[in-house]
Amino acid sequence: MQREFAMTFTLLSALFFLLTPELIPVSEAVWLNIPKTGTKCVSEEIQSKVVVLADYLVISDEHSIFPTVSVKVTSPYGNVLHHSDNATHGQFAFTTQESGTYLACFEAVGNSHGNKDISINLDWKTGIAAKDWDSIARKEKIEGVELELRKLEGAVEGIHENLLYLKDREADMRIVSEKTNSRVAWYSIMSLGICIVVSGLQILYLKQYFERKKLI
Repeated sequence: MQREFAMTFTLLSALFFLLTPELIPVSEAVWLNIPKTGTKCVSEEIQSKVVVLADYLVISDEHSIFPTVSVKVTSPYGNVLHHSDNATHGQFAFTTQESGTYLACFEAVGNSHGNKDISINLDWKTGIAAKDWDSIARKEKIEGVELELRKLEGAVEGIHENLLYLKDREADMRIVSEKTNSRVAWYSIMSLGICIVVSGLQILYLKQYFERKKLI
């Protein structure tokens, strides 16, 4: 009975993940082409208390020229989470402290790249994808279906947290929209009132002017 339930749960979870891929924390491998003068950035909106793990590697077609880059990772509030100069490869990992857009920027260093653009392979992992499941399996002595169920459980928890985060964001946006609508309404009323007052003053001024000129 328990085995049938586990298999059913696994199939239903897999079907749910296939239907809602945008909710699953996944690993994203990104190929970046950095211009010889300029900066290329990658950003992702992440909620708080989420583990982020990333590996980057500079790709070079010529063995004689191995370009280097400057790497800087910042939080939504501008805090520097990782910084490295003259790097050809590296890794950064952190746990998010605030919700918002996290930014990773890569910039070419000096003339190490010659006259060519620099190519970088960036493997960006967040949430459940950043966990070392091999170490967890060895430590807790689990494997097979139990390990897959543990992964699915972690994915479901990540989805639940994402839904709560989206719910909070929606509530915040609704409050902002209501405040904006209220302010726009008051501004419209004030503008209409000012127009009416100015029109009345203009009519009064013209009436007095015509009376002084004895035109009416």
